[in-house]
Amino acid sequence: MIKISKMADYAVVILSEMSADPERVSSAAAISTTTSLPEPTVSKILKILAGADLVVSIRGAGGGYKLDRGAKDITVLDIITGIDGPVALVNCADPSQAACRLRETCCMLGRWDGVNAAVRDVLAEVTLTDMMWKSDVCVDFVNEGS
Repeated sequence: MIKISKMADYAVVILSEMSADPERVSSAAAISTTTSLPEPTVSKILKILAGADLVVSIRGAGGGYKLDRGAKDITVLDIITGIDGPVALVNCADPSQAACRLRETCCMLGRWDGVNAAVRDVLAEVTLTDMMWKSDVCVDFVNEGS
């Protein structure tokens, strides 16, 4: 099974929450409260996202984090890559991995490249805006479940 990491999933939740008011500077504690994610996890993810240039860290009184750019300009690929590194379905498709010891005899060499590129392309087409909950959808979802 191919799965997005829990940290990347949480990053989408955090960034979606921050996108509700993109100019607002939010603390890890405030984001933790609104998302119900543990504060240490939120803090760790925000630091990683700042290093990936997806959020800006603001120091001092009233400091915290805010989006570096709009939700429509942040892709799921940006988020996953920022949290987990390059998207690679198999080790030989990951440029950061050492060459496989079976490289000389592997009949799959290069075969995964197209699949990997297709997955990356799809992730690059989906923006944070696409992933965000729409209030009317949430209300309908909650009402259907009760």
